[in-house]
Amino acid sequence: MLAFSTSPPPLEEKVKPKSGNESYIALVWRRLRRSWTGMGGLILVLLLLMMALFAEFIAPDDPKATDTGFAPPQMISFHDKDGNFVLQPRVYALAESSELDPVTFQPIVGPDYDNPRLLGLFVKGAPYRLFGLIPGDRHLFGSVDGQPVHFLGTDKFGRDVLARAIYGSRISLMIALTVVFIVTVVGTTIGMVSGYFGGTVDTWVQRFVELVLAFPQLPLYLALTSLIPVTAPTNVFLAFVIVVMSALGWAQMSREVRGKTLALARIDYVRAAMAVGATDRRIILQHIFPNVMSHVIVAVTLAIPSVVLLESFLGFLGFAVKPPLISWGLMLQDTSTYSVIGSYPWILSPVAFVLVTVFAFNALGDGLRDAIDPY
Repeated sequence: MLAFSTSPPPLEEKVKPKSGNESYIALVWRRLRRSWTGMGGLILVLLLLMMALFAEFIAPDDPKATDTGFAPPQMISFHDKDGNFVLQPRVYALAESSELDPVTFQPIVGPDYDNPRLLGLFVKGAPYRLFGLIPGDRHLFGSVDGQPVHFLGTDKFGRDVLARAIYGSRISLMIALTVVFIVTVVGTTIGMVSGYFGGTVDTWVQRFVELVLAFPQLPLYLALTSLIPVTAPTNVFLAFVIVVMSALGWAQMSREVRGKTLALARIDYVRAAMAVGATDRRIILQHIFPNVMSHVIVAVTLAIPSVVLLESFLGFLGFAVKPPLISWGLMLQDTSTYSVIGSYPWILSPVAFVLVTVFAFNALGDGLRDAIDPY
């Protein structure tokens, strides 16, 4: 006789989705980690911020120290003068020989193989004050004997291009982050207020926004930045440039946030909050603001590269940062003539820093745009 079990078969345990117990930030982070472009952009952004923050320690030389004018980059070598492979990297300083070039009749410049400069990490070099407070003389990399090494060559005054580019990242990124912060705060506030209240308030605010957007920005940038006297202190000039960029950049952010607010103001939970008597301030801060933040975060990551490019362009034209401050745009002023670029192409090195910065923030923005809506 066959025996049949009357007990029901075991039910398969339903696995609860992992995302069901995770916070919104955890969901965004988990999805961002799956994007190799987003993570690559995040890593590059963090490295750029660390470079700007610890520029004195990372830069191999004093950016204001002068040498003998234009000098080509010193290439890193793993071979001694006899061609044998060695483990410790080194560079060979350029030296003038007693022979003359038969065309230009100038002394022939070549590497001095008899006096190599060994390279190392955490070496002693030019003294500095980290954050303007902590004295030190250790640098992340450089020559072991403390002699200057020009990995990207020198400019017309003999100043190290790599050191100036690292120090320049501080001013360029500071301008970009400050401008984007002001633009985000002003544009988000005006956009939410205009979209939420609507009616006459929205009409008058949008007419003013359209007036700002109608101005041709480049001529206006040049006109406004030329108003400040050349003899003004560098901090005043820098602050004026930031104010001008911010005053002309908030309108686009305001228009985008207004569009998001108009859609959110008609959602049921916002109407329910109005029905129960919630104040306008509470509705804007508790219900609308958190929902527009996803768009604002992506817009910020995409706006920073635009400001970096704008600062570089204005600096190239001489309407942004003034010496003794250092920025990537100011360094590119040396490339204003084709003859200089043809003879000394290494002075275009700041362009690489600008391109890396633009790529890093754009890649991070693309990754956040895909990860910001994990559902």
